[in-house]
Amino acid sequence: MRIGVYLAHPRPGSFNHAVFDAVVDELRGRGCQVFAHDLCAEGFAPLLAADETGTVQSAPGAHDPQVALHREEVAVLDAMVFVHPNWWGMPPAVLTGWVQRVFVPGVAYKLGTAEGEPAGLLKAARALVLNTSDTPAGREEGEFGDPLHNIWSACILPYVGVADVRRVVFRTVTDSSDEARAAWLHQARTQAAALLA
Repeated sequence: MRIGVYLAHPRPGSFNHAVFDAVVDELRGRGCQVFAHDLCAEGFAPLLAADETGTVQSAPGAHDPQVALHREEVAVLDAMVFVHPNWWGMPPAVLTGWVQRVFVPGVAYKLGTAEGEPAGLLKAARALVLNTSDTPAGREEGEFGDPLHNIWSACILPYVGVADVRRVVFRTVTDSSDEARAAWLHQARTQAAALLA
């Protein structure tokens, strides 16, 4: 099974890094071919160029070899895992830019179908989103309506053809104990392994 694992956190040693490492280790230990990307460490450029903004025609080949590689990889994945913090109810800019530059027409979706609806092109059947947050669950849902749920489960992943979207939030991280973090890492491994079922 081919799985892409994407980390979006700029600070080495963050808990997000620990989650990413645990997921990659678990999946490789189960025999998966893992495409592991620490987007910040790799210097992924999130800024969408003007010639990358077409929506109807198939996207031209990427001029950036890093973007071209990511587009080639997502086209063959069976599943994806995204690890990132909740910043202002959004993924960090590097991951937002990754979505905009990689999930392009002709790679991740197509418009102009006979039904008039976009058609997802990715073969990945499942995705797992692992978020960290310092906002208590009640406040997140009551005041903000859990925007990350809407972003991943309504706006992005179904649009590109991923029907099974799973999400786990580890909260609150800043004041968490070593025991809580160990339990969360175990949960991240368990959720990653469940992608294979």
